[in-house]
Amino acid sequence: MKITKAAVEKALTTLSLPGGGSNLMDSGAVQNIMIFDDQIDLDLQLDNPSLQARKKLEVSILQTLHQQVYEKAKIKINIKVVAPPKAAPIRGAAIPGIDSVIAISSGKGGVGKSTITANIAVTLASMGCKVGVLDADIYGPSIPTMFDMEGARPLSIQVNGKSMMEPIENYGVKVLSIGFFTQPDQAVVWRGPMAAKALNQMIFDAAWGALDFLLIDLPPGTGDIHLSIVQSLPLTGAVVVSTPQNVALADAKKGIAMFQQDSINVPVLGIVENMSYFTPEELPDHKYYIFGKQGAEHLAADKKVPFLGGIPLVQSIREAADVGRPAALQENTALSNTFIKITQQLVTETLKRNNELPPTKVVEITNMVGCEAIKK
Repeated sequence: MKITKAAVEKALTTLSLPGGGSNLMDSGAVQNIMIFDDQIDLDLQLDNPSLQARKKLEVSILQTLHQQVYEKAKIKINIKVVAPPKAAPIRGAAIPGIDSVIAISSGKGGVGKSTITANIAVTLASMGCKVGVLDADIYGPSIPTMFDMEGARPLSIQVNGKSMMEPIENYGVKVLSIGFFTQPDQAVVWRGPMAAKALNQMIFDAAWGALDFLLIDLPPGTGDIHLSIVQSLPLTGAVVVSTPQNVALADAKKGIAMFQQDSINVPVLGIVENMSYFTPEELPDHKYYIFGKQGAEHLAADKKVPFLGGIPLVQSIREAADVGRPAALQENTALSNTFIKITQQLVTETLKRNNELPPTKVVEITNMVGCEAIKK
């Protein structure tokens, strides 16, 4: 059987580069094809230095050529790896196209920080803002559940010749989370450096595009992830979430103190009090302060930071989070109106903070298309 170059090229168009993307022929990876009777010599040039990726590609080429061209062909594959220089994330550099980066923090776990993050995000999106959420809770990611994204996997896209992660979008909010890359019952048992590396990849190797706000849902406490965030990119500000009880407030104080350290110096844009009170359906005029009364509001006054508002303890908030549809999406309800007021106050404090600092790209909201309504 006579082997033709055209037949070889046609077969190679059915194979993709390692990591996806265009086929071998269109990508330009095939540098040369030489045919000598029943022998095929291929010269390839790749930018993926992984030995595993090269071996997998070699096996795929051998199988494809034997099946589609000639089953007894002798095939010699020469692969040259030309890895492009990898630009390391620049610590302290703003992400191009993102105007304001706000960390949502809590000193204590279980106070509803992720719930507040999700509801503020969808409220901003409903107001016309371009919004992203980075779930930085490496060990306990819950944002995928709250945005009905469980089991989703980000795609890899090419941006200026570089492979980037494409955030998954729902309710007008772009989301990335370590939960997209693990199984629901899989524990993430990583040391600090590994967690920091994964976090940096989600920050700098993601195609966020143009955003008015990127909300970072931090894990509870003050640890490695928090340090990695403030060392990797400049935060416009931080929001601290707490319940009114003393145990939670004690940890919230530590969270505020962390951001206000001279070495970190991230403005605290405000405190949100979650589970402020409980009102039974059968007694709509009654408020039961189960966890204490106005504890976070008093803390805000004591620390001289803004109080953004309080969220009542309502069953529907929990139910909405569990089914992946944040409660703020329900229009013209008491809850959605509360989240609107908190979000408007947050934007006001963000703009105030930006106006009082030099008009740099890091801290300035310069692209507020569609957001003007919430400035009023």
